[in-house]
Amino acid sequence: MKMKKYTASTMVEAMKKVREDFGDDAVILSSNVTKTKGFLGFFQKRSVEVVAGFDQKIEKQPYEPPIRPVVQPVFESDTTDQLQKEMQEMKKLIKGIQQSDRTLEKYPDELLPLLTRLQSQGLAQEYIVEVGDSLYQQMKKDKKDSTASEQLELMKKWFSAKLKDVPFGGISYTKKYINVLGPTGVGKTTTIAKIAARALLEEKKKIGFITTDTYRIAAIEQLRTYANLLQAPVEIAYNEADFREAIEKLADRDLIFIDTAGRNYKEAKFVEDLQKLVDFSLDMETYLVLSTTSKEQDMDVIVERFEKFPIEKFIFTKIDETSSVGSMINLMLKYNIGMAYYTDGQEVPEDITEATFEKVFSLLLAGDLDA
Repeated sequence: MKMKKYTASTMVEAMKKVREDFGDDAVILSSNVTKTKGFLGFFQKRSVEVVAGFDQKIEKQPYEPPIRPVVQPVFESDTTDQLQKEMQEMKKLIKGIQQSDRTLEKYPDELLPLLTRLQSQGLAQEYIVEVGDSLYQQMKKDKKDSTASEQLELMKKWFSAKLKDVPFGGISYTKKYINVLGPTGVGKTTTIAKIAARALLEEKKKIGFITTDTYRIAAIEQLRTYANLLQAPVEIAYNEADFREAIEKLADRDLIFIDTAGRNYKEAKFVEDLQKLVDFSLDMETYLVLSTTSKEQDMDVIVERFEKFPIEKFIFTKIDETSSVGSMINLMLKYNIGMAYYTDGQEVPEDITEATFEKVFSLLLAGDLDA
C-alpha cells in the first residue's frame, strides 16, 4: 500500500489533496487536528493532518492451480465483515468532519477557535450556527474585528438568553420526598448519598431512605453502607404495599430519598413497572440522573421514556470521565428541563456541585471543573 501524509487548514482541503493523488479509492488511515498556541487559549491556528493510503493494483498473472491449506470460511467472512464495519465507521467519521468544517467555513478566521471549541464539546450543530451567526452579525455591525473577551461576553449573553427559562439549582427543601430516577450504571445511588449527606450536614435535616432497587443485592448493600455512615434508616420496597409501609415507617423524617431501580429504561416495560410502584402524587421532587459518558442518542431515548414523569431537573454524573459536556446543554434546551447538580467523582459528599448558569457555561467553554 502506498501512503502519504497531508496537512491542510480544513478537512475539506485535505480531502481534495487526497483525491488529487489517489482518487476516490483512497483509504483514510488516520486524521488529527493540531493547534498552535493563541491568546488565552483562543485565536489558535488550526490545521488538519491526514494519512491516506492507496492499494496499487497488481496485474493478473496466468492462472496456476494453487495448493492451499484448508481454512474455515467463517473466519474469512468474519474478517471481511469486520473490515467493512470499520470502513463504514471511518466514512461516517470523515463525513461528519467534512460537514462540520463546511458549516464553519462561512465565518471569519477569528471566530473559528471559539466555534471549534463548542464543536469539540459536542454542542449541537444548530446551536453552534446560531452562536456563530450572532457573533458574526455583531462584528459586521461594529465594523471591526472583535477581541477574545468581547467574543466570550457576546457568547455568554447568547447562552444566557437561550437558557433563561431553564431552571438551575439543587433540591428545594420544601418537599418531603426526593425521588431519583435513572438507568443502570449512571451512579445514581452514590449521587443520592451525596445529596443526602449535604442535607444532613449542612441543613441539619433528619433523613431516611427507601430503595426499590431489589434487582441488585449490591445496590441495596451500597445504600445501607451510606445510610449507616449517615446514621439514617433504610426501607426496602419490593412492591406497592411495601412502598406505602416504608412511607409510614419514615413519617418522622424531614426528607426521604427514594433510590429507584437501575434498569434498562430504553424498554418501556421497566418504565411502566416503576410508574406502578412509586406514588408520584406525593409531596415529591423527581430528578433524572444521566451520565455524560453515555451517547447522546441513548440519553435521548431515556428522557423520552420518562416524558410522562414530573421531572424537575437533570442530574449529570461522571463529568470527570469525559472531555465534552455539550450534550448537557443540548438536552436541557431540547426538553426545557433544568439542571440540579453535576458530579465529578466518587467521594461522598465532596464530588458534587449544585448547578448554576455560570458554572455550566464555564464547563462548556473550558471543558474542565475549575468553575
